[in-house]
Amino acid sequence: MDLAEITQKASAALADAGFTNKVKFDFGSVGKLLLDGPAGKATNEDGAADATVAVNFDDFTQLLQGTLDPMMAYMSGKLKVAGDMSVAMKLQSLFAKLR
Repeated sequence: MDLAEITQKASAALADAGFTNKVKFDFGSVGKLLLDGPAGKATNEDGAADATVAVNFDDFTQLLQGTLDPMMAYMSGKLKVAGDMSVAMKLQSLFAKLR
């Protein structure tokens, strides 16, 4: 999956997820993914967010596929969260819809 496909799937998942926060994923040179829960859409814009997750794009796709545990990724430094950690914890249910 590339960033465009993930963005499209994320928009579809957000439409009925009841996710009420904004989370930005920063993939470095690959780009960004902004999940805008209140608007019910995902974009590749760089906007304000309640939490920002910095992660390598390959690690992110492994998280989506369920082959990389989010807690292990965080503990090993593969995933870094800036901002509200409780918002980042809410992502697991949304990730299930992206699989």
